[in-house]
Amino acid sequence: MALEAKYNAKQTENKWYSYWMENKYFHSEVDERTPYTIVIPPPNVTGVLHMGHMLNNTLQDVLIRRARLQGYNACWVPGTDHASIATEAKVVAKLKAEGIDKATLTREEFLEHAWEWTHKHGGIILEQLKKLGASCDWERTKFTMDEDMSASVIKVFVDLYRKGNIYRGYRMVNWDPQAKTTLSDEEVIYEEKQGNLYYLNYKILNEDGSPPLEGSGEALTIATTRPETILGDTAICINPNDERFAHLRGKKAIVPVCNRVIPIIEDEYVDVEFGTGCLKVTPAHDENDKMLGDKHNLEIVDILNDDGTLNSFGLHYEGKDRFVVRKEIVKELEAMGVVSKIETHMHKVGTSERTGAVIEPKLSDQWFLKMKELAQPALDAVLEKDVNLVPEKFVNTYRHWMENVRDWNISRQLWWGQQIPAYFYGDGKEDFVVAENIEEAVKLAQEKTGNDQLKAADLTQDPDALDTWFSSWLWPISVFNGILEPDNKEINYYYPTNDLVTAPEILFFWVARMIIAGYEYRNEKPFTNVYLTGIVRDKQRRKMSKSLGNSPDPIDLMDTYGADGVRVGMLLSSPAGNDLMFDEDLCKQGSAFVNKIWNAYRLIDGWEVDLEKEQSQSDIIALKWYRSKFQKTLAEIEDHYSKYRISDALMATYKLVWDDFCSWLLEMVKPPFGEKISEKTYLEVISVLEDNLKILHPFVPFISEEIWQHITQRDISEALIISEWPKQEAFDEKIIKDFEFASEVISGIRTIRKEKNISFKDTIELSVLNNDNASKEFDAVISKLGNISELNYISEKLDGALTFRVKSNEYFIPIAGAINVEEEMAKLSEELKYTEGFLKSVQGKLKNERFVSGAPEQVVALERQKEADALAKIETLKASLAGLK
Repeated sequence: MALEAKYNAKQTENKWYSYWMENKYFHSEVDERTPYTIVIPPPNVTGVLHMGHMLNNTLQDVLIRRARLQGYNACWVPGTDHASIATEAKVVAKLKAEGIDKATLTREEFLEHAWEWTHKHGGIILEQLKKLGASCDWERTKFTMDEDMSASVIKVFVDLYRKGNIYRGYRMVNWDPQAKTTLSDEEVIYEEKQGNLYYLNYKILNEDGSPPLEGSGEALTIATTRPETILGDTAICINPNDERFAHLRGKKAIVPVCNRVIPIIEDEYVDVEFGTGCLKVTPAHDENDKMLGDKHNLEIVDILNDDGTLNSFGLHYEGKDRFVVRKEIVKELEAMGVVSKIETHMHKVGTSERTGAVIEPKLSDQWFLKMKELAQPALDAVLEKDVNLVPEKFVNTYRHWMENVRDWNISRQLWWGQQIPAYFYGDGKEDFVVAENIEEAVKLAQEKTGNDQLKAADLTQDPDALDTWFSSWLWPISVFNGILEPDNKEINYYYPTNDLVTAPEILFFWVARMIIAGYEYRNEKPFTNVYLTGIVRDKQRRKMSKSLGNSPDPIDLMDTYGADGVRVGMLLSSPAGNDLMFDEDLCKQGSAFVNKIWNAYRLIDGWEVDLEKEQSQSDIIALKWYRSKFQKTLAEIEDHYSKYRISDALMATYKLVWDDFCSWLLEMVKPPFGEKISEKTYLEVISVLEDNLKILHPFVPFISEEIWQHITQRDISEALIISEWPKQEAFDEKIIKDFEFASEVISGIRTIRKEKNISFKDTIELSVLNNDNASKEFDAVISKLGNISELNYISEKLDGALTFRVKSNEYFIPIAGAINVEEEMAKLSEELKYTEGFLKSVQGKLKNERFVSGAPEQVVALERQKEADALAKIETLKASLAGLK
């Protein structure tokens, strides 16, 4: 079947992906082979493909396709994450658009809507990954809310609770007023923002406890960045060592606006250097204030509703948003004469990683997982290199996080997610049991209360859901059902997995927690290597995002440049852990590479084979050279893969195919116009082409399979995707170096032909003064590519010839009337004059002792090199002129 002149990426991609799927090449079952396993970092079920996904999943596909070719039982488990906060927000927004308020629904009704939304939108990103060429085992696709996955989460919660690692506590948490849920410390992003520091005057009560008269009495000035929170103040704190305020010990103050009388307390926690040296204490709205409140038995006044509006403690501000109140209360305080000054102030503001809302510290009953002891084996695993972080620079970040780990707030005030398996049977804070199901909960409650009349209807399950990460931290275990059936054949075979490819920003969120879970539930690491990708940025180094409008649509890119082209473009400059400066020109370059491969095969496919023709000497040496060059490059590629330098592995492959195969080998073996190629040469070219396709396949799976299948008729057991990775063999370094020399000779001949306008169709003679004793092994190749009619080795310079040098060797091409001698002599004389002038200038510098002794060593070395190059050029020019006379 004739090849199309232009490569059709879309048609090829659809054809071969369907073929791979139909023949179950991606599917893995337990067998006698060594497994190679990757679990996908599950994208949010709400998501669509973005550039970060493209990079991450291309890298995984490269690794899994190579492992498949190496003969491993390759298993790449795909799936999605239920993304509690993001998904619930989208469902709530959808309901709102339909005129439905979540508050009017029961949990069951809301979950029906959530599941409907998930079934409609949840598979989009996985379908998009197929377009990229991702060779996941789609039969194993998992979702963190699958029945068995949820059962695993609940089982782990109950287990950890019974071990004493999970507890319920009334603590200060991070509250997201937009999502109306708590967040873990790791889900809060702190940003430097400019705000204001407000200096407010609090009046001090008289000695008899009465309020001072209007316009009289002492006032204490306190600085705050959040003036709305004064409505929750329950004390003022001074440092006991601060003599400025010694006279205020034991006194009381009045909070402006709400007129609450509060004590003045003393504590060394107060920084005498910050602000005015005294502190307003709002235990319900600041973690440090809460600690002071506990220490001094202060009243707790919570002024905020869950949505960030003020409650009844907000007085006339009730129902208004906190930021609206901030502006309005400042105006009121100014009118009261309470504001002494306002300064601009840079400070860190915590925002929600999911919604971007400013976080409010909030006191709440929540569930926590003790982390310190659980984290130790996971810390040791990385420090002792049982788990390798690539690049290693992330080890220190990991160690810092793990050594300073805090208890994990695992409860969320959401309905979408695994519901916490705690069942309350009374009004007291400890009136609950933890169980995997209601039947077990009833039994436990009966035992705990001594009341065997308790029924399921008497128990109320905690309405909160578990943090999404509390399900995904089990991912490498739960996808193989290793929690519910810890000794099943799949978990014993596929676990631990081999490589994890993910982003550094979830190193603690997900990677560290998976390692913790691995040691807790398998007593073993979940993976051996963690390849941490960089962030995809634009040319201005900005992170790509929809809000900035600087992120191309990956589907549009693949439609324009083909999946193979985009894969190459993404990987060309993507070293592990370093950010990728993405430019669409990279995809153009990737597409050009794909077209180069296609056109190279079209050239080969168009050759006619002569079964009787003898293989030429130039073909023999060319193929001998390429096999060595291939093996040397293969060794480099294997080294890059072993160090997870995937970008370098691609670049080595790219150069081999583009430069060595397409630009040199095919030119060397290409039969002259109108002639046929020998069968032996043709078969050897096909053999090395097939080896090329094997090392290309992980990067450009579609075009490599297309060419592989076109070469010859193959059955389903012979597809490229399951062929055999080339074996490493010894290679001849000398022949590689000899070719490098020969290629310079060929380039010299081509340059002279071009400069002197000597047609490439015309044969010329070449004489060699072999000063370097260079190998003659490539003479047949030089003759063919230079269109040399006769190649002679001579003992002295040849007159009447054009000259060029390679190293110390001199090459002479007789003029034989091919050029205008007078014009050529004039041109060479002008060039000689210029070069001699340049040499004089360089030598002048080198004779200057002050320059030689004062300039940096590399600068002097560069000038000496210029001198040597000029001298060699002058010698060549003089020889050429002498030959023309």
